[in-house]
Amino acid sequence: MSLSWFFTNLIGAFLLPPLNLLLLCCIGLLLWHKRPRMARMLITASLMLLWICATPYVAQSALQSLEGEPVALDIKTQKADAIVVLGGGTYFHAPEYGADTVSEASLARLRYAAKLQRETGKPVLVTGGKPLGNERSEAQQMKSVLEQEFKVPVQWTEDASDNTLENARYSYRLLHEAGIKRIYLVTHAWHMPRSVMAFRAAGFEVVPAPTAYTTHYRTDIFSFLPGAGALHDSRIFMHEMIGLLWYRLKS
Repeated sequence: MSLSWFFTNLIGAFLLPPLNLLLLCCIGLLLWHKRPRMARMLITASLMLLWICATPYVAQSALQSLEGEPVALDIKTQKADAIVVLGGGTYFHAPEYGADTVSEASLARLRYAAKLQRETGKPVLVTGGKPLGNERSEAQQMKSVLEQEFKVPVQWTEDASDNTLENARYSYRLLHEAGIKRIYLVTHAWHMPRSVMAFRAAGFEVVPAPTAYTTHYRTDIFSFLPGAGALHDSRIFMHEMIGLLWYRLKS
């Protein structure tokens, strides 16, 4: 396991829901006898924020604010020289496949990358390492799925990176040697702002190729009832916002 990945995710666990809100509630409980008024405020705030974060309408709206207006890529006017696909995690020890394979998030990105490659004919680079120390990198898993299941060739495999910044830097090294600077960047729509920032900082000219926009069928009473899925979406939103802030502070 990468130490940088471990500490980054450990810090993230304390900053993101639900742990940050549970800790806020615990602080309130510890202060119950000494500072009862403050304790009640902290506990009430933690429960209210937990409810808000777990509300589908709020969580989906937050992600949509990151994604911007959904716009389909126009390959006739928006041209690039290669397609870069970011890894989105691993489905570990998949029994039906007999080995580690790509996660649901990675599969969504690969599906769109395959479509884009067929439409443009541009070469593909997949990027993603082994942040948890697994045997096969995310990039190797992605390459296998693209070539064996989507019948799309992969020209470059970057499998040393553990995060988005490293995805960008190590991909630039590979593509710079091939004389490629302008790329289609494929990742989830909510991940695109941070990814574009990282890849432009690495030296690329980026044509965003987002996929898996946050959409819903309709807004009804269930949109305002708390659910675990919405809490997960709120966690993604806060993770991306913290990441964007961190990138801006470092730049």
